Order: sequence, then C-alpha cells, then structure tokens
Amino acid sequence: MKVLRYLFLFFSFSLPAGAADLTSAVYALADRPVLQGTSWAAAAAYTDGTPLFAVHSSLRLAPASTLKLLTSAAALETFGPFHRFETQIYSDALPDENGILHGNLYIRGGGDPTLGSARVTTSPDWPQLLEEWSQKISRAGIKQITGNIYGDISLFSGPSLPDKFNWQNIGNYFAAPATALAFNDNAFEITFFPQPQDSAPMAVKSFLPETEGLHIHSFVTASEKDRRDNAYVYAAPGEYEIEIYGTLPTSTHKPMTIRAALPNAPQLLVDLLQQQLAKDGVKVNGKGILLKKTPDYAALHMLFTHSSPPLKDIVYVLNKNSFNFYAEMLLRMLAVQAGKTGSVEEGIAQLYTFLNKNGIDTQNLLLYDGSGLSRDNQITAQTLLDILSFMAKSPHFSYYCQSLATEEERKDLLPLRRLLRSQNRNGEIHLKSGTIDGVKAWAGYVKNRNGRLVAFAFLANNLPEKNADINRFYEDLIKLLLKQPDK
Repeated sequence: MKVLRYLFLFFSFSLPAGAADLTSAVYALADRPVLQGTSWAAAAAYTDGTPLFAVHSSLRLAPASTLKLLTSAAALETFGPFHRFETQIYSDALPDENGILHGNLYIRGGGDPTLGSARVTTSPDWPQLLEEWSQKISRAGIKQITGNIYGDISLFSGPSLPDKFNWQNIGNYFAAPATALAFNDNAFEITFFPQPQDSAPMAVKSFLPETEGLHIHSFVTASEKDRRDNAYVYAAPGEYEIEIYGTLPTSTHKPMTIRAALPNAPQLLVDLLQQQLAKDGVKVNGKGILLKKTPDYAALHMLFTHSSPPLKDIVYVLNKNSFNFYAEMLLRMLAVQAGKTGSVEEGIAQLYTFLNKNGIDTQNLLLYDGSGLSRDNQITAQTLLDILSFMAKSPHFSYYCQSLATEEERKDLLPLRRLLRSQNRNGEIHLKSGTIDGVKAWAGYVKNRNGRLVAFAFLANNLPEKNADINRFYEDLIKLLLKQPDK
C-alpha cells in the first residue's frame, strides 16, 4: 500500500486536480488478485486531450485486437468511407462471330477483402459471385475460351502472413493469408459428424468450398465438459495436408462446423470460375493459372468491374466482429495506395507514416501486423488515446465510432449493461476489445454524466489463465468515467 501512496503523490503533481482524484480511485480499484504479477495500464482523457487519469500510460504492452483501432482509422482517413475496391475482368480480345475468345481471361486482383464473402450484407457470397461473373462473361458473347483463366495476384508481395503469427493460429480462419485476389475470406468450412461419446474421435463429414487435392486429417475428440469450439487447424499457406487437433462439444445429432484458412484462395477462385463457366455452357480449353507479374492491361480488353461494398461497411465488420483478415488486407492496401508494394512491411511503414503525419507519437510503438494477432506487437495506452482523440475530430468519426461494439452487443459487459439501463444510458459506450493469450485490452469512448465524450484505453499483459475478473476491473473503470462530472 505504501507504493500506491507514493504513486498517488506522483500523479497528484503531474495531473490536473480532478485527474489526481481519479488516479487514486483507479489504484484502489486495481487492488485485486487478477492484476498481481501482470503489467497493466489504464488511461482516460477527454477527446480534446484533457487527461482524467493515466496509470502506466507510457508502458509498452501487447494490444491484441485494439490495434485494429489504428488500422481502421488509417484506412478511413486514407481512402474515405465510400471508397470501393475493384476487381476487374479482362480478355485478350473480344469474341469472334461464333462466340470464341481466341486467348485468355484475366482476373485482376485489386485487394478487395470482401470478394466472395457475405460478411458485409451487400456483398454476394461465393456461389452468387461465381454465377454473376459467369453470366456477365456469357453476356459479353463468349461461348468458348481457347486459352487459360489467369488470376493476377501481383498487387501484393512478400509472405502472405505476418512473421510473428504463431503456429497454433496459422491454418485457422482468423489467421487466413492476405492475397491481392481474395475469395470467401480466404477461408472454408469443415463439418464434423456428430459424436455423442466423450473423448471419442470426431470424423470429418465434408468441407466447403470443395478444394481439389485437399486432405484433412482429424485428431479432434468430443468433449462433454468443454462446450466451446476448441479445435485448431495446423497448416501453412499453400499446404494441402491439413491436421486438426483439439476438442469439439459432444452432440447426438447436430454436426459441428469450424472454419479454416484456405491453402490457396486465388487458385480456388479461378478453378471454381472455370467450373461455373462449364456449367453455364462456356467451354474453357485451358486451365486456371496464377500470375505474380502484372500483365500489360492497356493491351487487353476490360469486360467488367466488380466493386466491393463501401469501406465504411468493411470497417464496420472489421471492428465490430474483430475480423483479422480485413485488417491485414487493409494494411497492405495502405501501402498500395501510397504507390508501394502491398507487403506487410510496407503496410506497417505506411501506418507509421499516417500516425506521424497526424501528430501521434510512434516512439513507443512496435508493430508486426495490422490486426493485433501477434503477441509481439507493442503499444501504449497513450497512443490508443491519441488515435481515439484524433478520430473524434475527423469528419469520418461517425463511421469509426459506429464500428465499435456497444454494451448491447458484448456479453462481457452484462453488469455494465444493467447499470446503464437503470440510468437510461444505453448507447453511451463504444468499445473495441482485444484478447490473445495472457492479454486483455479495452479501448473506445464513453460519455460522462454531462454528455462529454471521453476516450479510454485499458491494457493488461501476462494475465493468469483464469482472468475473467479483469473484465470486472475494466467495467469498474468505465463506471468511474460515467460518474465523472464535466468540470
């Protein structure tokens, strides 16, 4: 307790009077077992920069998915909320009078993260996408293609995954590789037969989309006690031999489905398009081939363009669902927009450039990805406050704020939701949470009792395995902010 008193005296001289009082309250709330042996930080400030409290706010900590606050902010400010990513379909020439295209078809990957995915409600799912493209190709008068279908993936370069993603994550849908030509979130579904017996093996029933050459080896067992999806897929990008370990809940009749990363999503797209064309009566003499070198599109004929939903809708899914794949795709597109190659390194460099340009200190920032999945990322609570305050002044703030979760959408905010309802204060919190092994983070906005907007950032690293009480600590900090009057 002596340490807490000394720290309180320090903060009393370094913060405004109101902030010193709140800092004392934060330390009192932090006196709980879950924080013993951890590194943690808690900071809050009005969005004009006036601090309310700052405890360890310059300590570098792993942010988990709160890192998406930086990536999504940079994307909104760089592209604008109504920007649409384009995928263009070209041919070597127009078809002749018999409908024969003497040459090839080209799919120019434009970094659209939503291609063939229905996560954004206005985006067609992959079967609908293939049907639409096949119909447009037929309407262009093409009945036969003498050459190949090329998928151009040259917009991105380097490894498709960040260097610091760990082995247990790679192969799962939440660590799907980023590719210039994406397809169905670069993921697929694996369905298991129901298994009512505890500890018994669970066999794979089917997977979709079907992928030629893919072999799945299941070492998954059924569990009566663990009712969660605790199965992990192990496979590197491009690897068609997939192993799955872990457990899934026992069931007497309901099949269990998980999602995994596709080994080569662009290749699957060109292969399935060829199959769809054949189904619709368009013969392709060649095969599906990926291009890593950009063709001379000025010499080709563009048949049509497929546009993504507006960026604001993509960011909504990115933050609301904490979707890593969208974050990693947008990180690379930041580099492409700046005229660089779409690599992880160039994307991170461009994110640093964006932050520095807008007065956000990056001295204590260490990034390896755009989603926060890497445990090696480091950020400070102050940096999170700075990006939140910056975006509060942006003309795009409404889209940014709406992409964050509210108390109505977060089960771990149930006690807080009850508090807000009792005070008729629903909709007062917009939150981005983050969780990876040993890490729990919350950051976002809350309005105090006078309706003044406050940015907050709470980070804890090296948490014990059973760490649910960290949420109660964060809830208590938010309650503290809700009660704080505007002075």
